[in-house]
Amino acid sequence: MPRPRLAVFAAAIGVILAGCTAPPPQPVSDPGRPNIVFVLVDDMDQGLVRFMPQVQRMQREGVTFSNFTVTDSLCCPSRASLLSGKYPHNTGVFTNEPPDGGFAVFHRRDERDTVGTQLQQAGYRTGFMGKYLNGYQPGKALGGDGPFVPPGWDEWAVAGNGYPEYDYKLNVNGQVRSHGHRPGDYLTDVLAKRGNDFIRTNAARGTPFFLEVAPFAPHGPSTPAPRHADAFPGLTAPRTPAFDEPDRSDKPAWLRGLPPLPAGKIAAADAKFRKRAQSLLAVDDMLGGFRRTLAETGQAQRTHVIFTSDNGFHLGEHALPEGKQTAFDTDVRVPLVATGPGVPAGREVPDSVQNIDLRPTFAEIAGAPPNPGIDGVGFAALLRGEPGTGRNVALVEHHEPRASRKDPDHQERPDGVPPTYTAIRTAGGTYVEYATGEREFYDDRADPFQLTNTYESLPPQRRDELHRTLTELATCRGSAECTTSATVG
Repeated sequence: MPRPRLAVFAAAIGVILAGCTAPPPQPVSDPGRPNIVFVLVDDMDQGLVRFMPQVQRMQREGVTFSNFTVTDSLCCPSRASLLSGKYPHNTGVFTNEPPDGGFAVFHRRDERDTVGTQLQQAGYRTGFMGKYLNGYQPGKALGGDGPFVPPGWDEWAVAGNGYPEYDYKLNVNGQVRSHGHRPGDYLTDVLAKRGNDFIRTNAARGTPFFLEVAPFAPHGPSTPAPRHADAFPGLTAPRTPAFDEPDRSDKPAWLRGLPPLPAGKIAAADAKFRKRAQSLLAVDDMLGGFRRTLAETGQAQRTHVIFTSDNGFHLGEHALPEGKQTAFDTDVRVPLVATGPGVPAGREVPDSVQNIDLRPTFAEIAGAPPNPGIDGVGFAALLRGEPGTGRNVALVEHHEPRASRKDPDHQERPDGVPPTYTAIRTAGGTYVEYATGEREFYDDRADPFQLTNTYESLPPQRRDELHRTLTELATCRGSAECTTSATVG
């Protein structure tokens, strides 16, 4: 009798030990339903990519879109276009505040039909963290009925005034949490931790997920994480040929009349550029952390990681001290880098794509039914190295904003605020029509810094073609009509 008891006991101990040393079971997942991790920064121009090692690594391992254009070089309208897949003339969001912009307009018109609702309906777990839309407040709904979480999001962790990175409120799934000025309150790091938790939770569930994380960096005041406060000593703003452009006699009146940059403005631009680069290092850490978590949870090979900005930024170009809202490439052409399953490494794609195309692209990746009512079209094929959408014209729309000091993107008029305009970027160049009647055309291939306005020298037929294309695109509605308008032979 003793021998069998010992044998049973030993066998039991063996089972326990085996259980202790065996690797944890991996969640069962559907390889046909990839995850998407989307990081959207605020006010990042192309020139800052060189300070982000993780983004550069993504470029080596994935695809870089060198001709990615936003629909408006201002925060709220650009983000509204991204969420809805529609141009500003169809969202009604042209500025950061009512009556022609801000959260209130989007809430009233398009908030019930977004990338979040579409992917949630397709069976994805959805998360949104960071910055939403200008005018959104974590502690109250528009009607004053308490904290508001928009439809379409299973996980919600959004701040209002998160620009300083400290002393902010965060709406976490309907509960408002206050953060102070301790090192652990640094907002980009808080978002990174929440994003990693979201990835781990949903990887364990085996449910496909879509996560959008939108840090406030590098938007002013461009506060770096304490660990990065001394990075890039001596760094200055790039002195491109457009910096403090001396001859602006060919430019429209709003720009032509600006004085040369004084020494104080140049020094401020240098200091600002360094802080912007520093503030993005925490975002770069975030990206690296997300990719490590994806690898640790067995999700790396079935997750698309996509990085971009809501708009660009100028710092001294064309004698504009600092800001955005123009149709120059500094403001409207922003980084877009993607990695993921089926994405060839180290490719650069020159095809014209816009932020309205991100929603339908995410839907394509998720296998969600297309929505013909939106203006954008998916470019998932371009991610795989296949032919693209055929569109070769990008539309930019801008309304001159009200002079509101409550707007975090407020620019002083003496520093250059463009009047209302509509613009298109084509393979041949950038064409702008201002409400003042003035016109611009820049041959972007021969003149990449957009120094010479050649509109007056264009043949009448070319002027008519540009005007007709711009007019058709600025009034289009729906993917079919907008594709026709954005495709020029």
